[in-house]
Amino acid sequence: MAQDNTRRTDHSGIKMGFVTALFAIALGALWVRTGWVQLYEGDALADQASRQSLAAEYEYGERGRIFDRNGEMLATSVEAQSVFARPHEIENVDVAADTLSRDLKLSRREVYRKLKSRKKFIWIKRQVSDREAAALNRADLKGIRLTTEYSRIYPNGHLAGQLLGFTDIDGRGREGVERVFDKLLAPSKAEFEVQRDATGRHLYLDAHGREMDVNGKDVRLTIDTHIQHAAEQALANSIAKYEARAGIVMVVDVKSGDILAMASEPFFNPNTVRSSKPSQRRLRPLTDIYEPGSTMKPFLIAAAIQEGTITPDTLIDCENGRWKVARRVIRDTHPSKWLPVHKVLRYSSNIGMAKIGMNLGAGVYHDYLTKLGFGEKTHLGLPGESAGILRAPGSWTSVDLACISFGQSIGATAVQLAHAFLCLANQGATRDLNLILSPRAERKNASIQVFTPETAATVLKMMEEVVQEDGTGRSARIEGITMAGKTGTAQKASKEGGYGDQYLSSFVALVPAREPELLVITMIDEPQKANYGSMVAAPVCREVTVRTLAYHGQLSETLHATVEDNPTVDELADEPLDRAVPAPVARIDDGRVPNIEGMSVRRALETLVRMGIVPVLKGKGMTVKRQEPRAGQPWPENRSKEGADDVFVLWLS
Repeated sequence: MAQDNTRRTDHSGIKMGFVTALFAIALGALWVRTGWVQLYEGDALADQASRQSLAAEYEYGERGRIFDRNGEMLATSVEAQSVFARPHEIENVDVAADTLSRDLKLSRREVYRKLKSRKKFIWIKRQVSDREAAALNRADLKGIRLTTEYSRIYPNGHLAGQLLGFTDIDGRGREGVERVFDKLLAPSKAEFEVQRDATGRHLYLDAHGREMDVNGKDVRLTIDTHIQHAAEQALANSIAKYEARAGIVMVVDVKSGDILAMASEPFFNPNTVRSSKPSQRRLRPLTDIYEPGSTMKPFLIAAAIQEGTITPDTLIDCENGRWKVARRVIRDTHPSKWLPVHKVLRYSSNIGMAKIGMNLGAGVYHDYLTKLGFGEKTHLGLPGESAGILRAPGSWTSVDLACISFGQSIGATAVQLAHAFLCLANQGATRDLNLILSPRAERKNASIQVFTPETAATVLKMMEEVVQEDGTGRSARIEGITMAGKTGTAQKASKEGGYGDQYLSSFVALVPAREPELLVITMIDEPQKANYGSMVAAPVCREVTVRTLAYHGQLSETLHATVEDNPTVDELADEPLDRAVPAPVARIDDGRVPNIEGMSVRRALETLVRMGIVPVLKGKGMTVKRQEPRAGQPWPENRSKEGADDVFVLWLS
């Protein structure tokens, strides 16, 4: 019996060893599997887990704003809701398609096609209304979400519309300043992750790696909204009065070359770009080429004086108003016989100018025109600028030279004309025109001394006679203000060849006459009831000059009393300018928040920006329906702190 017990004990030990070996093998296998997962499958499994528990989201920044030289808002962005879908998350495509087509007023067939897409992300509708967004929130459709985008808004309507340009629905600049500075204005995109549970609901925001500064940079123009408005209003009145086709007004600060106003009619409102025509969106001062007519005569006089072929008192035989060159007859509106050069300019004699030009010579005059910038772009940087038309002097006939001497057979843009007159105003030295204050670009062209200061002063003195009582520009005179000016009435070329019965009426003013500080150019295209620059364009130039001087406080007390108060920017609503009325003014109590509710967005922005506040705009619309902080409350303590722009929020309807 003892032997049997010993044998049983030895058998149990074998079993224990076997079990231990099995556990060791299993444990080893687990270690091997763990090592395999960690070393070879770890990254793939981590990605799979991340896809199941994390959702990628994006935050789009706000496009940079555009301001005028004084900080007035010209273009900004407002928050807008957009609808997108993640088709793989949608449970019932039919229900989702029915709801979306009903609430968003879309084609059900088109919505259904989008929802059946294999893409992970697809837009359903961009920039929906507040009512549509609220309806989708109530529907709570799985896989259908709302995200915040920014919609571009131009608070001043058509004020400088062609210059500002516009953006597409994706916020990309398509024309004007919006296009030129698109890379600077464009916002960036921040990507971050949101954790979700097994049902797909978002739990919290993971800010790791999230970009902080995603907004675009701001741009500041040389334009002054008050002067721009005065230019547009005067231009609109003249075009309506004379039933003209189009018009241009430019105002330039002589000392800096800054363009203070660049008005172009027909007007263009970038808020309604979809209903606009290409002819409205065209920035005519840069794109349209005109034969400038008599406004070119001061440059020929300056070139001839510089070359010593004439003096202001040189007598010219003006042939009693009729002179034949080759087979062409040149005529003067006011026939004269012998005139000194300064009266040739004062009375704008075509015959006298033709004789001066033919005595100077084609090659010499062409050289001066080239130095003044004719025949090439001014390099303002805006798209669509024309180089004008200036043929090589070797191709000029005697008739061509005679015609070019009084501003025909040559094509120029308004900005080229402004650049050339800026040379005369700047003591005979060229100076670049500027449209951008910030970011300030380096001057592209070195200054050229085209005329001596003495020659430039002599021509300006002769142009001063043009605005005297018997001069062609007398209707532009301003009491107590000296002005150098020049009228222009250029017959336009006909499509059938030769010249037709339409005209370009123009006037150029330099104020004051001796040391100009302000340059104003007016062009009225195809006026119907009258065509002389002295009748059509000169009064516009006078009105813009008077308003600009009054705005700068440079008018005498007597004259200032006869000038209407400067209209505010918000008078530039979409209604005709001659019917525009001032908007209500916010009442600002000491230390209290003003009441902005009920104002137009342009008026609200003007009020707050003047107080040093750039508000956050939410919703779509042109009227403020709610504000935070509320009216009458004390100002928040962080109002003056840097980066506290979001202290003021406006909701638009």
